[in-house]
Order: sequence, then C-alpha cells, then structure tokens
Amino acid sequence: MKKLLFFIGDIETQGYFSLQIAEAMKELGHEIFIFDLSKPWESTEKFFRFFEEGNTALINFNFHGMSGEHYFLDENDTTMWEALHIPSYNIVVDHPMYYHHFLERVPSNYHHISIDKNHEAYMRRFFPEIKNGPFLPLAGTKLYPGKANVPIAFRRYDVTMVGNYCKPSTFDKYITRIDDEYTAFYHRMIEDLLTHPDLTVEEVAQSHLLAELSEVPEEEMKKTMAALTFIDLYVRYTFRGRAVQELVDAGITVHVFGDGWNLMECRHPENLRIMNSLNSEGCLKKLCQTKLSLNVMPWFKNGAHDRIFNTMLNGSVCLTDSSIYLDEILHDGKDCRLYSLKEMERLPEIAKELLADPDRMQAVADGGYELAKAGHTWAHRAKELHNLVEEE
Repeated sequence: MKKLLFFIGDIETQGYFSLQIAEAMKELGHEIFIFDLSKPWESTEKFFRFFEEGNTALINFNFHGMSGEHYFLDENDTTMWEALHIPSYNIVVDHPMYYHHFLERVPSNYHHISIDKNHEAYMRRFFPEIKNGPFLPLAGTKLYPGKANVPIAFRRYDVTMVGNYCKPSTFDKYITRIDDEYTAFYHRMIEDLLTHPDLTVEEVAQSHLLAELSEVPEEEMKKTMAALTFIDLYVRYTFRGRAVQELVDAGITVHVFGDGWNLMECRHPENLRIMNSLNSEGCLKKLCQTKLSLNVMPWFKNGAHDRIFNTMLNGSVCLTDSSIYLDEILHDGKDCRLYSLKEMERLPEIAKELLADPDRMQAVADGGYELAKAGHTWAHRAKELHNLVEEE
C-alpha cells in the first residue's frame, strides 16, 4: 500500500481538509507524512526518511507543493515530485481558470481532481493532455464524532453565515482597466450571469464572444478564460451579499463569521451581527450552535460546497441554493431547504417558516445528518482516493 504525503501550513482550510483525508487514509492502512509548509527545511529532512521509491504518492490541494516553492526545486528547476517519480493527486477546489499558469507546467505524473463536473469538462476541453478525474465533491466533518448533536431547540444562533464577504465594486478596477468598449462587454457578461445564475462563466463568455466575433479559436477562448476570474468573483459575492441583505432587511438576525461584512450595505444593519473570522474548527463549533445555516454556493454549477455537509453533520439545517449535482443528492424539505438565486426575495419567507416550526427544523436537520453521514464525509472521499492511488 502506498505511503502518502499531505501538506499543512499554508491555506488553513485546505490544511484542515488534508488532515481529515490523511486520518481516513491512515484508517485504511496507509502510512502518512504531514509536510508542514511553514517549516519546509525541517519537513524536507524528515520526508526523505519517510520516502520509499516507487511507493510514495502526494495528495495536495490547489497546487500546494508545485507552485514554484524553491525548496521543492533542484538546480535544474525540476520539482521533487518529477525527480523522485512521485505521482501527485491535486484536488483543485476552485475553477481551473484560476490556475492556467500552473496547469501549463505540471509534473508528468500529475492527476487533476475537480470538485465540480463542469470543471472536469473544462479540463477535458482546454487541457486534454492532463490526467483528469475522478470527480470528487467536497465533503464535511462532524466536530464531535460519536457524540449526539445539540437539538435545534437548544441552539444559540437562529441564522449564521460562515464565510467572508467582498464588496463587488472591489473588482471594478479589473472591469474598467482597458477601455469603454471592454468595460461594456464585461458588464454585459456580468448582467447575463446575474440574470441567468444557472449558467457557467465559460458558457456566458463564449456566447458573448461569438456575438462580437464570427469565430473564436479554442486557444483564444482558453486565453480569455484565464483573464475572467474577476467576473466569477463579482457574481459570487453579489449573490452572497444579496442573500444576507434579504434576511437582515426582513428583520431576521444573522450572525456572520468572516471578514469583510462591515462593507456590506443594507437597510437594517442592526440585524447583522458581525463576528470574528474563524479557522475551520471554529466554524464547525459555530455550526454546532446554529439552527439555520445559510449557504450561498460559489459558482459551482455542478458540484457541492463543504459548508453544506459541515452544516448537516453538525446538526444544523442547511439553507442553500442548488446545482445540478446537488439536485441529484438533496431533497428539499427532507434533508435541507433550497432557495433559488432567481427568487432571492423569497429567502426571508423560507427562513421565517423554518424558524417558526422547531419540530420541522429538527426533522430536516436529522434528515440532513443521515444523508451526509451516509455518503459525504472526508472518509468517503478518502476511499475514492485510496482506490485511485492504488490503481496506479
């Protein structure tokens, strides 16, 4: 059975995910090495005592360990993974358009794992030379395994939102950076996505480019996508802010745990309780005390978010918009409550109905817990990764 290398010490959430998978892989019989990126030289020395030629693999997130870190490069700028023939299984938790510069120079033994089926399709289209898949949706963690969740009636917070906020106008400098013609073009794309939130950025980009040009070569389309990350961020934060605005302006108190919420404009700021930003474990603790947990999906139109499964596993009711994948696994009113980005004005009505009926909330929370426990923990994802690394 292969020895496995994981990273901590950079992005906290991804380090937390790595530890969850590593623990599950250990249970499956793998030897594990945790490389601390904040202590690279010390970790490198220990890693070489762990390394076994031909029987070691790397499982990482978002190109950690292959982002040009000098301590992983030899004198010829060859990565350690290439030089030691270590296969890498990189779980990318953002859209691939954010990582073209890394995807152009991955090691030969690189595997790209997407958390959204549309991201998989994007990789097949623009990077067909890269080993792609399998689809691996994000998963959740129960903070206190083996312990009962606190009943809904005895929880501290009515509604929480765990996550950061960024004012959409932050991205105006990218929208207006070229000239008026490009500015108008970008605004048309943004308006299309806001009006049709079931579309992907690549679908909208292609349709608008073809409206301007008779033909768009694939290489040009690929280059264009890498320059449109600000549009993805603009629309995701617009909807995240809108969801919280709708609730607080309808008189519902929302506790938000994350950075940037002081910049959100609303008519009734007295209903917005801005709390400290938290690490992964801190977020789980708050979910353990929450009745109704608000989720606004990033622009993952055929995937999930860990916030959904974290909410369920820790006994809160998940209130979320959906995706193609979520429509396949969730059951509105049984294990979650769904709302539509096209009907955001209905969000307060849905929340108030739930908060007024604790028994119904408890039934939905229980249904969500059973669903997530049965198929959406990091232990479930680890089994899929185990099969993948052992097949190679």
